[in-house]
Formats: sequence, structure tokens, C-alpha cells
Amino acid sequence: MPRRPTVLLLTPHLGGGGAEAVIARLASHLNPEKYEIHLGILAHAQNKVDTDTLPSHIVLHIASYRHVRNATLFLLKLTWRLRPKLIVCGMVHLNFLVLLLRPFMPPGARIIVRQNCTLPKDLPQNSAHPRTQRLYRFLYPAADRIICQSPEMADDLSQILSLEPRKLVVLRNPIDNESIKLVIDRSDSFWKGPGPHLLAIGRLADEKGIDILLRAFHALISEFPLLDLTVLGEGPESASLQSLARFLGLEARVFFPGHVPEPAVFFRGTTLFVLSSRREAMPNALLEAAAAGLPLVATPASPALPSLLGSQPGVWLATDCTPEALAEAIGKALRALSSNERFSHEWIEPFCLRNVIRHYENLLDALLLG
Repeated sequence: MPRRPTVLLLTPHLGGGGAEAVIARLASHLNPEKYEIHLGILAHAQNKVDTDTLPSHIVLHIASYRHVRNATLFLLKLTWRLRPKLIVCGMVHLNFLVLLLRPFMPPGARIIVRQNCTLPKDLPQNSAHPRTQRLYRFLYPAADRIICQSPEMADDLSQILSLEPRKLVVLRNPIDNESIKLVIDRSDSFWKGPGPHLLAIGRLADEKGIDILLRAFHALISEFPLLDLTVLGEGPESASLQSLARFLGLEARVFFPGHVPEPAVFFRGTTLFVLSSRREAMPNALLEAAAAGLPLVATPASPALPSLLGSQPGVWLATDCTPEALAEAIGKALRALSSNERFSHEWIEPFCLRNVIRHYENLLDALLLG
């Protein structure tokens, strides 16, 4: 029996955001009868999670460097020992490192990078991004394929970086609908009181716009006096956001439970999921909320979101990434919704895990044959 090709997936750590979750899902669901699957975790100490939850067929290689860049020697030794046919990585700073090291890695390894963020439209001109611009322009052409989360992202990469269109592949984020439904079925409602209950999930950082959401929430209290909000996640702005909530007099209405390994435990009883981001690629939290049938409010945080969500039942899209626009969209949704209303969100089907894994395997097989 011929040996299965070795596929090495790389991530800084697990248990963080959507990009890490995508790599973990790929490692867990790619067909182990077709591929010998290895998962390299380079900065595990930053966000330790129980790796025992991963399937036993995955071969783990765990390091605990403070920064991904410190894993250079580890990566080189690992690739020369494994001699993988394919290397898959999915966060920009890790993509840069792997592509920079490519000339020193075993010959014949094909490298796939997944773009996990949108590019600033002014990247070519903005003096604030000179180093990032040089890294993108110098390193990304060295990738065999660049996975984009949406056609809009592919267009941006092609236009801003002048990349060859053949190198760009649009593959959706894999969302595990079945697991989400199982978590909801076994969960009790977290919520207390009549609500309405708003839920937001994301890293507590500027790009996620939780400050925008807090100000929008404050503007809605007079109309919805029993409104409450739970924000799941951790990040550098945790203290400042909680301070803002206190300043606005919201400490009895807004809750910050921190990082929750399975956010779907909060879905039962949620009235409305809110995405308040200033910048996004394709937010997994929103996709998972859609898979659970939750009503959705979102800012136009990326070109892909209006294209995906516009005119969909059960979705209210804010006109701008401002507190005023977000408050208007949330208010419209709350006025329209009946108690515990849910939606089918048929547009989520291309993101279903089984569909996305099939497309990823088609890409891997094409590169292996090429």
C-alpha cells in the first residue's frame, strides 16, 4: 500500500480566534485514510487548551515559544524530519515566517497559506504599513496557493498585491453545524430575566468594535429597559471596555464572562447576535450564530458581509460601523422579532463542514498531483 502523503498544518496556538479554529477543524476532519496529518502548535503557552480533544490520528508537534518568530529553528527541524508534501498555515504573521523559510525547507514541499484578515485599501500608499507591504509583496508570490475567505478578499489580494489569479483560491470557513446543534441541545439557557438578550463574541480588541456596541446598547435602553448584553472573549481591551461599561452605567446589564471554549452554550435563549466589528475577513462567530438559526445584526466590516448578508431574512445590516448606525439596526431587529424567533439562514450551507472539507481535499489532491 503506498504511503499516505504527509500534510503539516501549522498554527500559533489553539483556543484563540477563528483562524486557529479553522486549522484545528481541518486537522480533525481531513481524511486520515488519504493523508498522514500532522499539527504543529508553535506558541502553545500563550493559550493552552486540552489537546486530548483532538482526534487520535493527528500527530502533534507542540512548542511554547513566546512569539511565532522564535520558532524558526523548530520549524526547520520539523519540516526536515517530516518532509511534508504539503504545508498549510493560516495566520498572516505565521504565513510570512513559513514563506521566508521556504528556501531552507525540504525541496518539493508545497505551501498553502490562508489569508485570515483583510488588507487595508491604502496599503500600497500608506507609510504606516511599509514593512507589511514589503512582506506581502516579497513573500506571498512564493506560496503555491493563497486561500481567501471570500471572492471580495481574492479581488483585493489580486489588485493590491498584483498576485497571479491562478494562485488565489476561494474556500469558505468550515462551520461544524452538527456540533453546534449538539451543544445547544445539551445546554440550559444562560439568560436571566425577560430580556431581550444580546450576544456578542470576539477578541476584546479595537477591530472588534465592542466599544461601538456598548455605546449603541446605551442608546437603546430607554426603548428597551430590560435589555441586557453578554460579550464572550478576552483581549487587550478587556479592562478599558469594562471601564467604559461602568462609565455608561451599564455594569448591571453588560456581562464579560471571558473566553468560553464552546460559545454555543450561550445560544439557547439569545434574542439577537450582534457583530460590531470595524474590520473583519469572514467572522466565524457570526457564521456559527447563523448555523444555530439566531437572528443577526452586523456592521459592514468587510466588503464580503454586505454581499453575503444583504436582504437575507433574519439579518439586519447596519449602514456604517458607528454606534448610531448599529443602534438603529439593533432597534429595527428587536422591534421586528417575536420571542425566541429563529431563521433557517440557507446561505450558510456553503460553509457547512462537510462541504468545505471536500473543497479543501480537492485543492490538496490537485497540488499533490501537480
